[in-house]
Amino acid sequence: MSYRKRTAALASAAALAGSAVWMAAPVARAEVVDVNYQCKTPIGDKSAVSPIDIKGVKSGSGYRITMSWQKGVSSSPVELGKGAMTPSATVALGGADSGTLTVTGPANDAAIPANTPIKINDLSGTYRPKKSGEVTFTAGVLTIKALGTTTTCTPTNDPGPSLTLDVTAAGGGTTGSAQGGGSGSGSGDELPQTGPEDSAVALGTLGGTVLLAGAAGALWLTRRHQGARTGR
Repeated sequence: MSYRKRTAALASAAALAGSAVWMAAPVARAEVVDVNYQCKTPIGDKSAVSPIDIKGVKSGSGYRITMSWQKGVSSSPVELGKGAMTPSATVALGGADSGTLTVTGPANDAAIPANTPIKINDLSGTYRPKKSGEVTFTAGVLTIKALGTTTTCTPTNDPGPSLTLDVTAAGGGTTGSAQGGGSGSGSGDELPQTGPEDSAVALGTLGGTVLLAGAAGALWLTRRHQGARTGR
C-alpha cells in the first residue's frame, strides 16, 4: 500500500471509531405530562391539574426514579404545620415491564396555610429492571397523609408516560436512554446526571481521543515521510 493510501486509511479508521463510539452513547431526556387528579379527601372531593415530571438516573444495578409536581394538589381546611404531611405515590410501569413502583419523600418542610394547594416535594424510588426492552413510567395514585387522615388522588385523564427507559435486565448489564413523552410545560429540578448523560460525555470523550490519536498518527507519518524525502 502506498504512503498516501496508508495515511488516508489511518485517518478514516480514526474518524469512524470516534463517530461509532459517540453514536453508541445513550441520550437522556424527560418531558412533562399534565395530570388531572381527582382527590378523595376527608371533607369531600377535590380536583387539580399538575404537570408531572419523571426522571431516571442510573444507580448501581437499577435506576433512581424521581417524580416531581409543578403545581400543588388538593388542600386542607386547616393549616398543616411543619412535618404534618407525608406524601407517597405510585408510578405505573408499561412496555417491556409491568406493575407499579412506589416513590416516597420527606414530610413538608414548612407550614402549609389552610385552603392552599398542597405542594408535593419530589418523591423518589429505585427501579430495577426485571425484563429487557423499553419500559414506560406514568404517573399513578398520589397518597397524602396528614393529621391522622388520608387523601388519595387518582389521575382521571389517562396521562401518557412521562419517561421511557430502554433497559437491560440484571445479569446483562443495564444500559439505556431516556425519552420523555406527553404534554405540559416546565422541566423541574435536574438531578445530578450520574447515569446516561455522563455515559454520553465519557463515551464521546473516548471517541474524541481516538480521533485525535488517529490524526496525530497521520501527522507523524506525514512528517516522517517528508523527512525521508529531504534526506534523500
